[in-house]
Amino acid sequence: MNSISFRTEQEAFWAGEFGNDYIRRNNGAELVAANLALFSEIIQRTRSIASVIEFGANIGLNLRALRQLLPNSELSAIEINAAAAEALRVTGDTRVYQQSILDFQPDFQRDLVLIKGVLIHIAPEVLTDVYDRLHASSRRYICLVEYYNPTPTEVRYRGHEARLFKRDFAGEMLDRFPDLHLIGYGFKYHRDPAFPGGHGDDSWFLLEKSEPMIPPTAIPVPQPL
Repeated sequence: MNSISFRTEQEAFWAGEFGNDYIRRNNGAELVAANLALFSEIIQRTRSIASVIEFGANIGLNLRALRQLLPNSELSAIEINAAAAEALRVTGDTRVYQQSILDFQPDFQRDLVLIKGVLIHIAPEVLTDVYDRLHASSRRYICLVEYYNPTPTEVRYRGHEARLFKRDFAGEMLDRFPDLHLIGYGFKYHRDPAFPGGHGDDSWFLLEKSEPMIPPTAIPVPQPL
């Protein structure tokens, strides 16, 4: 087992028994079907995705859906909870990094970086660190699927304080990284009759990295003959 250190209370919370309970509550073919509908909308806005990494993948319900949509893509997952990481390894087709996302150092950039229902549980004081790791890990696309709020707000989560935070995560990343631009966004309502219980009022945002621009000073100036 990998040695995992914790910088925040939230990391220890999800690595421990609460994280194990989350696995038991969130499992099943219905959730994979709902994810398939969600990611079908997102993936159709992308091109040439050969590699995907998910930050906070849990047992891989999102990656199972993406495997159906991107059958030839290489899948990777970062997961802090030991039981969830073991479930990811069982699939046999996912590279697993059992560690905190605050400790992750990308070994290579992926075409698509995904984070879903994780930023809302990150301590606000380390959010920019996570943004930096998402950005550094992406060759082209970053997909965020989180609870949205125009201003930062804390919500009591299953009887716990300081465990769920809503804000404009995508907007903050767009402000932080000038090379990112928004190419799509949407919303999944928890009362969607097609997928009862499969969505949780999630807002999704698909960001794309721009090609580096050549500074005007770097353009050769023709010299007189």
